[in-house]
Amino acid sequence: MTTRIGILGFGLRASLASYAHQPDAGSRVVAVADPDPARRRAAADALGGDVTLLPDLDALLDQDLDALMVLTPDHLHEEHALRALERGVPTFLEKPLAVSTEGADRILDQAWRTGTRLYVGHNMRHMPVVRALRSAVQDGRIGEVKAVWCRHFVSTGGDFYFKDWHADRSKTLGLLLQKGAHDIDVIHWLAGGYTTRAQAMGTLAVYGDITDRRDNSDRQMRDWYSTDSWPPASQRELAPVLDVEDLSMANFALDNGVLASYQQCHFTPDYWRSYTVIGTEGRLENFGDGGDATVALWDRRSDTYRAEPDATLPVGAADGGHGGADPLLVAEFLRFAREGGPTDTSPVAARQAVAAGVAATSSLRSGGAVVEVPPLPAELEAYFAASQTRPDAGA
Repeated sequence: MTTRIGILGFGLRASLASYAHQPDAGSRVVAVADPDPARRRAAADALGGDVTLLPDLDALLDQDLDALMVLTPDHLHEEHALRALERGVPTFLEKPLAVSTEGADRILDQAWRTGTRLYVGHNMRHMPVVRALRSAVQDGRIGEVKAVWCRHFVSTGGDFYFKDWHADRSKTLGLLLQKGAHDIDVIHWLAGGYTTRAQAMGTLAVYGDITDRRDNSDRQMRDWYSTDSWPPASQRELAPVLDVEDLSMANFALDNGVLASYQQCHFTPDYWRSYTVIGTEGRLENFGDGGDATVALWDRRSDTYRAEPDATLPVGAADGGHGGADPLLVAEFLRFAREGGPTDTSPVAARQAVAAGVAATSSLRSGGAVVEVPPLPAELEAYFAASQTRPDAGA
């Protein structure tokens, strides 16, 4: 029996639709809704002439769908998810879950109240390098985790986040949430806990001084992206509204005593994430986060710098976007939409990533004060723990 899928928004994450549209494997994208005619034409080109092209969510929800993938900009996630869940359609919601903690809680409450399956697109839980780090932690290779650090170098920042709606805090809140939600979720997953307190500092260090601006709503990221845009101050045609930080540093205290830190810079020459996990018996660190990534383990004491680790841990290979994570993400969602059951991604974890990102952003914009993360209502945590969480999932 074929799973009939609807796609809402055929923009920056439209590549996910190609992984969902696998007629020979029993899944087919039957309808795409996007208010932009150019995006609808792109959907027809990518998915074939049989796909029904629609202008909005109302028309899409009138279709006979087995599953819906919401791939719209961040500030629309809450509205679109609430409506889809109310209609009882198993829903994939691209991360971040929402742009406020309250909005995230409303989405989880709607899924609980209606009993509709909700899946959040935290694809990094399927990235081979993250799974290698997670396996090493679960296998006890470094003892009990006490600290997790993440440095995120974003060479594409000026192109990917400062030329369109991502630069507008009314649509993203900020990049500690929009971009950082991925890494905060991974930090929580590796640490086995959730943030209770956050503190951050940040600034618009480079891109705010660039006066060349353009409304780029007629284009998309790949239309203007070029590695020739260097150094960062030479960027042109930035977004008319640009009020998010391009340099941020956050600290997190987790509910299990783990301390974590996250640094994000959007004007580095290279683009990758570096995770360090420190336990009572050793240290893990990844080098690279794509197909050539490695995970190094140091578990022997020394009194000098040692470039060679005590062990290099295997990182599995996978094909597809984001190091092979995207097709695995979509496959898990489609299985979940059809059958239910536990998933590696978690609506509760997605909410907690939003809550930590929101708290850190609040701290950043209020002089670096420590901000408490509001707890998730107990009934929501219990509902998703019973229906969707793997027994060994931790955070």
